[in-house]
Amino acid sequence: MKILHIVPSYKPAYIYGGPIESVARLCEGLVADGHEVQVYTTTANGKTELEVPAGKPVNVDGVQVTYFPRITKDPTHVSPALWKQLYQTVAAYDVIHIHSWWNILVMVAAKISLSKNTKVVVAPRGMLSQYIFNSGNSKAKKLMHKAFGKSILAQCYFHATSGAEYRECEQLIPGWKGFELPNIIALPATPVQHQPNRVFTIVFLSRVHPKKGLELLFEAISGLHQPVVLRIAGTGDEDYIQQLKQLSKQLNISNQIEWLGWKNRDEKFTELMDADLFALVSLNENFANVVVEALHMGTAVLLSKDVALSEFVAKTETGWVSQLDVESIRKQLTAAINNVPKREYIRQHGRAIIEKHFSEKQLISQYVSAYKNLN
Repeated sequence: MKILHIVPSYKPAYIYGGPIESVARLCEGLVADGHEVQVYTTTANGKTELEVPAGKPVNVDGVQVTYFPRITKDPTHVSPALWKQLYQTVAAYDVIHIHSWWNILVMVAAKISLSKNTKVVVAPRGMLSQYIFNSGNSKAKKLMHKAFGKSILAQCYFHATSGAEYRECEQLIPGWKGFELPNIIALPATPVQHQPNRVFTIVFLSRVHPKKGLELLFEAISGLHQPVVLRIAGTGDEDYIQQLKQLSKQLNISNQIEWLGWKNRDEKFTELMDADLFALVSLNENFANVVVEALHMGTAVLLSKDVALSEFVAKTETGWVSQLDVESIRKQLTAAINNVPKREYIRQHGRAIIEKHFSEKQLISQYVSAYKNLN
């Protein structure tokens, strides 16, 4: 098949988090499976631009990627050059797979693709959840959705990465057709070798952002009867980080929190393996690659029910799931600390469970089948 992926940013723009890696892994897997894959993206790298050749295809780990210049920065990513190239080439592809929503770049790209009667798949990547609809410029989003967004989406197919996101899409546009397949994640073959920690160690490894529920986690930790250490690996807005540090002082837990900053790929997996528990009590999370990564490294997880993979964790008994309130989080933290046999079981069997459900080879085959079954 000839498949074109359109995404606002692509690696090495790792500043944007998990989707960068999962989209790239999907593209690389499709190429390895014998398909012709192209990526159209921009030079976006947060407030700066990637230092890459612009406007011509370059080989990025086997995938032909064209980085187009943008004339506006985050979050709109306006790129007339990308749109022009898309208009000229879109008819050559069997499927156009667009990732993200709410930025002008992909909305116009979807409209161009549809104008050429091409099959278009939109992976909203959590952007169509009620949490996103009602946060940050919510009036503008609702107006855009009513004026033209809903009409564009209804003519596309949706790609949900979890059951929760699938249900959100179905509810948003009745009769909307799509499929559910999880992210493809590159996982290391590093053996699981966990050394006991002197103090029970919790790791948070993600963007430091208000939606991640760190305030709730801090308050839950402040009321624990057992000693714990929370290691926070990730970057975010410096003003917000300072607010969190001030909160930790007010709760008298600042000496229990270690701020690690950004971790590269190897360091990330080591952090996950060395912890006793990974915690992510987000207000909203459509997938969360790091949950799969933690379990692959044998570390049990504590998730809020609003993290989409909480359903998977509950079903496979690979961790604990809380409500979005301090008391529930504290209760599940206590359960995780006390249930040593369950944590040891996950340490021994987590990787096999992940391999069963997230095997790259199986998922690539399922993606290809999903593309071929669009009608």
